[in-house]
Amino acid sequence: MRFPVSTSSSDLMATCNKRPAAVDRPGATNCHKRRRVVGTTAHYDTEARLGEGMYGVVVKARHRATGQAVAIKSLCNPFNEHEPADARELLREARFLEACGGHPNIVGFRGVVRDYVTDELCLVMEHVQGKSLHRLLRESRGGLPEATARGFMWQLLAAARKMHACHVVHRDLKPANIIVSGEENEGILNLKICDFGAALSLSEAPPYENAGTGWYRAPEMLLGFCIHDALVDTWSLGCVMAEILSGERLFHEDGPVSLLRRIFEVVGAPDDATWPGFTSREFAPEVQQVLTGQRSTLRDIFPEEKLSKEGFDLLSGLLACNPDKRFTAAAALKLPWFASIAANAQPLLLPAAAATTAVSIKEEEVETAPSTLRRKRVTAKKSMLPVKKKTQLIVPPAT
Repeated sequence: MRFPVSTSSSDLMATCNKRPAAVDRPGATNCHKRRRVVGTTAHYDTEARLGEGMYGVVVKARHRATGQAVAIKSLCNPFNEHEPADARELLREARFLEACGGHPNIVGFRGVVRDYVTDELCLVMEHVQGKSLHRLLRESRGGLPEATARGFMWQLLAAARKMHACHVVHRDLKPANIIVSGEENEGILNLKICDFGAALSLSEAPPYENAGTGWYRAPEMLLGFCIHDALVDTWSLGCVMAEILSGERLFHEDGPVSLLRRIFEVVGAPDDATWPGFTSREFAPEVQQVLTGQRSTLRDIFPEEKLSKEGFDLLSGLLACNPDKRFTAAAALKLPWFASIAANAQPLLLPAAAATTAVSIKEEEVETAPSTLRRKRVTAKKSMLPVKKKTQLIVPPAT
């Protein structure tokens, strides 16, 4: 179904108030255990290490029988390297990827396997040959043209619309979690969102803990709101859009107070009239004392020769401090800035009705599929991670 693309941005502000709704929660966890059959890493040959962080390692591997290249993620325990990571966290991420599967701008889910040395669970994903958006922007220096930013934002907002329709909130959208593939010289670039480790399902009851990278966190998270929704993702995408255009982070201060001050210097300082209840939030009084009456300087940072009026309508709508006035992903895709893309987009990428089901948060019973390979005596070097203690077979739900 096609939606009109000539709608004005002022008309769409009312649409922004219609947030992706949380689903009914009663009885959500009182169901029978869900059974997940997992494979084994013994069926894969590791080829290269793609990335490593505090919470996990991602390697490129190839399935021995099919030759298919995949990315396999193993979690680490950041607080005790001698203890295994919590398998529930990996199963949460698997559920989110599985729910959002099939979208061309979200990394594909391929399954869950058990490391046949450490006995820990690993996440198998689509392998994308490319680089992170963070790396691309560092190499480009000075930002990318508006036409390129338009194509990138269409893809990212389309992916966010899919996630939010599934009641999944990513909560850590940033250039480092966006993979860019394709031929740069030919201008054909495809973006895919990855790393759902900080995501939550709106079927989970609040309060929610803060998550994600501070520079891309929405003001309501920095102010200590314990209830947030999909609009924290659209704020993050506003930060990403600014970074695509300028080549630099829009907000780069450390600590919530310094970061909030910088945000309000750029987009304007709210008060109880523009954001009801703002002054009662943590950190608001000390920030407000310094920035009372501060006007937005966003247009000064992105003048019309850098970003057209239609493009600025999107940027300012994504970076609205009050989440009730912020664009949803679905509303943003209907803006005139995207008219030429929307006219030629595939049906999968066009705005669609919201999904009626949410990500399951049932208990999962993990069962390892029978293997035709003999279990070998191997050293820890053949594992994805150093040898650790075994995890239990029955995995309770995330709390």
